[in-house]
Amino acid sequence: MVQIDDKLISLDIFERHFICDVPKCKGACCVEGDSGAPLEDNETEILESVFPVIKDRLSSQALQVIDEKGVWEIDSDGDKVTPIINGRECVYTTFTDDGVCKCVIEEAYNEGLIDFKKPISCHLYPIRVTRYVDFEALNYHQWPICGAARALGAQVGMPVFRFLKDALIRKYGQAFYDEMEEADKLLKNPDSQK
Repeated sequence: MVQIDDKLISLDIFERHFICDVPKCKGACCVEGDSGAPLEDNETEILESVFPVIKDRLSSQALQVIDEKGVWEIDSDGDKVTPIINGRECVYTTFTDDGVCKCVIEEAYNEGLIDFKKPISCHLYPIRVTRYVDFEALNYHQWPICGAARALGAQVGMPVFRFLKDALIRKYGQAFYDEMEEADKLLKNPDSQK
C-alpha cells in the first residue's frame, strides 16, 4: 500500500497495466453489472440539472425507466447509482450502429453542452474507491470484461494510475497525482530515497 494524505492506494494501481480498448469490449462496462454506476452525493444534483440537455439523446426505454425511478436511484446495497434498463445497461447509454456502447453524458460534455464529463466512478474505473471513517481506499478492480484493456495496457506498458491521470486529477487534484508519480518512482527504485 501507498499512503498519500488520507488515501491508501493499492500497489496494483502502480503495478498493473490498463488502457480501455473500446473497439474490442464495445463499452461492456456500461452494460454489465448488478446495478448502475455509483454516484457521489453532488452528482445526483448534477444529473438532475443536466437531464434536460441530454434527454433527447436517450432511448425510449431509458426515458421510461427514468420516468419510473428518476434520474438516479438507490440500489439494493443502499448506494446512489444510475438506473439501469432491464437489469442491463445504464440509462445514459446509447449504441452505435456497430454495437459500441457510449455515454450520452460524455458525448454532451465533449460537444461543450454541459460541464460534467460523467460520474467519477466511471471516469476512475478500474479504480474503485471505498470510503471509511478516517480514510479512503483506492483499489484496482479486475473485471473479466476488461481483458482486452489489460492486454493493451501491458503491451504499451501503461500503469493503471497513469492511464487514469485525468480522472485522478479531477477527483483529488494535481498535487495528489504528482505524489502518485513520485511514489511510482520510489516503488521502481527504492534505493533512490536513501
